[in-house]
Amino acid sequence: MMIDNTYLDVKPDVAQALAEGKPVVALESTIISHGMPYPQNVQTALNVERIIRENGAVPATIAVIGGRLKAGLTEEEIEYFGKKGTAIRKASRRDLAMLCARGEDGATTVTTTMMIAHMAGISIFATGGIGGVHRGAETTMDISADLEELAQTPVMVICAGAKAILDLGLTLEYLETKGVPVIGYGTEELPAFYTRTSGLKVDYRVDSPEELAAAFRASKALGLRGGMLVTNPIPQEYAMPLDTINAAIDQALAECSTQGIHGKEITPFLLARVAELTGGDSLASNIRLVYNNAALAARTAAAFCRREAAN
Repeated sequence: MMIDNTYLDVKPDVAQALAEGKPVVALESTIISHGMPYPQNVQTALNVERIIRENGAVPATIAVIGGRLKAGLTEEEIEYFGKKGTAIRKASRRDLAMLCARGEDGATTVTTTMMIAHMAGISIFATGGIGGVHRGAETTMDISADLEELAQTPVMVICAGAKAILDLGLTLEYLETKGVPVIGYGTEELPAFYTRTSGLKVDYRVDSPEELAAAFRASKALGLRGGMLVTNPIPQEYAMPLDTINAAIDQALAECSTQGIHGKEITPFLLARVAELTGGDSLASNIRLVYNNAALAARTAAAFCRREAAN
């Protein structure tokens, strides 16, 4: 079935780059509206776009505004998202049709950013951390839609691993079942968002953007249906001690249960509470790992475009 992109708006500089075969990197908007407070959220979003440009690619921050799927935001639109914050609905796959039909706003998660990026023809996406299997999912069945999207949408997602608040072992098992390759950039172990290692093994280690680009091009040439997950460890100088972050997560999880928080409200609550419990250190680490992922994504997108042009 052909997809009707009537609802899709591609920012002019993004459209031009795609038409000319130049590198473009997609970015999510939930990190702006739900990831951190204003004005830090806007400053971070603009810095991420700057880093992508400095590394040779065009940024395309993705969102839903007034029922329109936006592949690329203006500075004014990023400011609007930052100020409106959590009043904007987090938009997963189940929300897109209703948001478009009602002409409402939506902050794109990993899932919807992948979807809209693919609609626009963008192959590389940089984020902080993906969602996954939540702790206690054997009882709650709380599993992020991000994992399903990785299994069916051919976009390379570059992140710092799954969010540390999750059950990382079960997340890897789920990705294996869905046939999603988990690649460690410069590492054989899965990064755990705020920390560089989790003690869990990834499927493959790669050491250059060129190797990432070659793997993704091979995946597309083979007609493989899903995406690729690249896990890029947080820089050592910004990593947090594992014991510190685990203690904060355990306390935040207990409070989450006590307060009856569930569903899509869990992740923003936990991230905000962990930031409070660590005196803001986790938020600072979060920002730095996003910057690191953006730079790698831009270099990978550039390498991918060079390979495409050579063939």
